[in-house]
Amino acid sequence: MDGYDKFAHEPFAVTVDLAVFTLREGSLHVLLVERGQEPYAGRWALPGGFLQPDESAETAARRELAEETGLSDVSGLHLEQLRTYSEPDRDPRMRVVSVAFAALLPDAPEVHGGSDAARADWVPYGAAGPLAFDHDRILADAHHRVGAKFEYTCLATAFCPPEFTLGELQQVYETVWGTDLDRPNFRRKVLATPGFVEAVPGAARLTGGRGKPAALYRAGTATALHPPLLRPTREGRPA
Repeated sequence: MDGYDKFAHEPFAVTVDLAVFTLREGSLHVLLVERGQEPYAGRWALPGGFLQPDESAETAARRELAEETGLSDVSGLHLEQLRTYSEPDRDPRMRVVSVAFAALLPDAPEVHGGSDAARADWVPYGAAGPLAFDHDRILADAHHRVGAKFEYTCLATAFCPPEFTLGELQQVYETVWGTDLDRPNFRRKVLATPGFVEAVPGAARLTGGRGKPAALYRAGTATALHPPLLRPTREGRPA
């Protein structure tokens, strides 16, 4: 545009950071990388990196995830933008604004370091930290967002395999929320919510013990829960 000086404003960089969650051995895990370069060399961090001039933030997020962890073909990845982090001193190198994403995986494939990440690993959520930069804050915000969305969306099924039992779905809720749920009440609410899950005709799975095989379900067509499935308060009642 005539008369516009693109150098009139102080330049800054844009990065992407990803908080990727999965369930392993019945507990919530997050994907972390060990930084191979300064600043914070040797510290755990969320995977991510700088946005290139010719790509969108989501494209950059998927590229960085593949480069730093080896997760290049993750068909079950649920990825959504979390928020923007823009504190002036969040990166000691220069002014850096980060677009953060929250991501869910139903399975936890093996990962390995790459690019400027010395290694990558799945770390229990409760043991993740302190992290480099402001990644502790990003991770906590992502965990809060996922837990909150479980109340009013069908997002929890993104943690499940294509076919799952109601017990497995309940375990997802309990793991992310960090609380026990009443089994009959949970089952009643799930089955009473239109479009939340769909029964797989004739399919069942043995889940241990002497009981009969449990029926299998798949994610339904609904995206929102009406009414919401509220997590219990400390007194044991829905919030």
